[in-house]
Amino acid sequence: MGKSSKYEAKVPDENGFIHYTDDEHAVWADLYKRQMEIIPGRVCNEFLQGLDALNLPADRIPQPNDVSDVLRERTGWEVAPVPALINFDRFFQLLSEKKFPAASFIRTREEMDYLQEPDIFHEIFGHTAMLTHQAFADFTEAYGKAGLNASKKERVFLARLYWFTVEFGLLSAPDGVKIYGGGIASSPGETIYATESPEPIRRPFDPIDALRTPYRIDIYQTVYYVLDSMDDLFGLAEQDLIGLIRKARALGQFEPTYPPKEKEAA
Repeated sequence: MGKSSKYEAKVPDENGFIHYTDDEHAVWADLYKRQMEIIPGRVCNEFLQGLDALNLPADRIPQPNDVSDVLRERTGWEVAPVPALINFDRFFQLLSEKKFPAASFIRTREEMDYLQEPDIFHEIFGHTAMLTHQAFADFTEAYGKAGLNASKKERVFLARLYWFTVEFGLLSAPDGVKIYGGGIASSPGETIYATESPEPIRRPFDPIDALRTPYRIDIYQTVYYVLDSMDDLFGLAEQDLIGLIRKARALGQFEPTYPPKEKEAA
């Protein structure tokens, strides 16, 4: 958010329909097929239930209006197509209104495995399944409202909370940790890494700890936070998030667990 993008947003027509090319639909189909082969047993049941409810097409990019129809019925949310990158004010405003901002472009084949900015596959496949569940939806709304009232410095901490829940959150299950974060669920490599690799640290979720944890966006995560139950997000939605930020700031941030980013050659 706030940076430029090489991708050009798709603009809905007067009926809210977004026109994609056959090649763009083919990219979705390949991404969808690949991810559906590896998420069973690795994502949480709530995620799978959400995908079943959405009934996303396997062969074409879903239309935001179709996804919104399901979300409105389930939790009162909807999808709002946006450019690749929007500013924080717009981001928090949309979330506070139960509108999930979804970048309308889809990645190129050159970036099938990883791109730093979210595309429509990341947004729709990765995130909207969980928005069919009330606890997750309520937390996301509360997060947006907190962001509207946060200072610039407080928003940096709020970004961490979003990162370690909505984007890269894990959930405890009897047979091991499961994925609910969209940043993991839409990434083939991180889906396996987050649930099976011995390398990352998996900490019990504590909002203060998450707020104190720095991260990098360009590598697999070195730290994940694990919820005991999705209902924990209900409790978090009812807390004073700005108050939690003040406590986290007073304690100071944790030392990074990742290597410093290599400087690009001049």
